[in-house]
Amino acid sequence: MIDTETDQPEWDGPSKSQLKRDSQALQDMGSQLVAMPEGKLQKFDLPDNLSEAIYEARRLKSREAKRRQLQYIGKLMRTVDIEAITHTLEKMDHQSQTYRQHFAQLENWRDRLIDQGAPVIEEFIQLYPDADRQQLRNLQRQANRERETNKPPTAARKLFAYLRDIAE
Repeated sequence: MIDTETDQPEWDGPSKSQLKRDSQALQDMGSQLVAMPEGKLQKFDLPDNLSEAIYEARRLKSREAKRRQLQYIGKLMRTVDIEAITHTLEKMDHQSQTYRQHFAQLENWRDRLIDQGAPVIEEFIQLYPDADRQQLRNLQRQANRERETNKPPTAARKLFAYLRDIAE
């Protein structure tokens, strides 16, 4: 359509091709969730109907039934907060910028905890209330001892793993 006043075409919204590409992208994201191991899938905050559809797709053996179920999952994903799912997927993808930033942030927390001790532990606990203060202190002390005696950084690795578990 052309607007007669300005001789400019009116924008009717996204093209049919763009809508199909968007739909396919959601379906592909859904198939990633279906193929994902159970432990990783639990990290997503999915609505019940989408979660049930994903488990149903895992159960299906017929190729055609699985294809239809994936289309259904793509349809359900149109109503879900895609930003949260995308962000969580990127945090799991070792090649993504989000993963590298998250990893660097955790390394920074670990180094600050080991170097500065109690004030940083309190700061971390304010940010992540589920963290165990006692465990953080123990790991921090062990990492300091290892650093002073030039031993391998076993406690620092344990501290990093604990921080990663809490942050996720």
